[in-house]
Amino acid sequence: MTKRAVLKELKASASESYAIKFKKFFKTKPGAYAAKDIFIGVSVPRIRAIVKRHPNLNQSDIESFINSEIHEQRLMGLIFLEKIYSSGNDKTKKTIYDLYLKNIRHINNWDLVDISAPKIIGDYLLFGNKNKLYTLAQSTNLWERRIAIVATFCFIKNGLFNETFQIASILFKDKEDLIHKAVGWMLREVGKKDLMALEQFLEKHYRVMPRTMLRYAIEKFPSKKRIKYLKGLIRQQTDDKAL
Repeated sequence: MTKRAVLKELKASASESYAIKFKKFFKTKPGAYAAKDIFIGVSVPRIRAIVKRHPNLNQSDIESFINSEIHEQRLMGLIFLEKIYSSGNDKTKKTIYDLYLKNIRHINNWDLVDISAPKIIGDYLLFGNKNKLYTLAQSTNLWERRIAIVATFCFIKNGLFNETFQIASILFKDKEDLIHKAVGWMLREVGKKDLMALEQFLEKHYRVMPRTMLRYAIEKFPSKKRIKYLKGLIRQQTDDKAL
């Protein structure tokens, strides 16, 4: 199957009403994080179905999707990449990992990051040198920082929490709400695997965490325990302002 056939299917699946909803959901107003994104209104399940029907698309065509100005094409390209990566040998996985990093500037919305970073970046670095994650965590680019923390989801699933905790600490002072939410989400996932590990981390750090980050991290805690942490954070913030 050709790139043209895939794009024809994607276009046929487009919905103007979905596109309008997506533009609101992903905050495309001027100055917002997705201000320049173009949506045609294709749902993720439909995109996955298209990818499944075209398993042999070549990598150059997939890369052109990732470079597209159309959001759904970029998402489709990343799903294609993940499919190739998951079924590939070590050489193929290295190729896909490198291709991902080569095109990282086009992975520029939270859904694109979240659907791809754990399965490609996280998986590739799981048992290797993880320095790249720390480089990304200190990037000036919002999406690269989100890739760094969300990639650790793969580590969490394998019972490894150190990188999540270390990168979370780097991102405590991040000014972006989308980073606060991502870090809190990953910390919450740690809690699902090892609640004691999460609580030990929070006891050391919760007073310096952004409120949204903490709120996401403790979302599954009993009500009394959530209130304890949130009151402690508010008290610390009040004391800091008084200094």
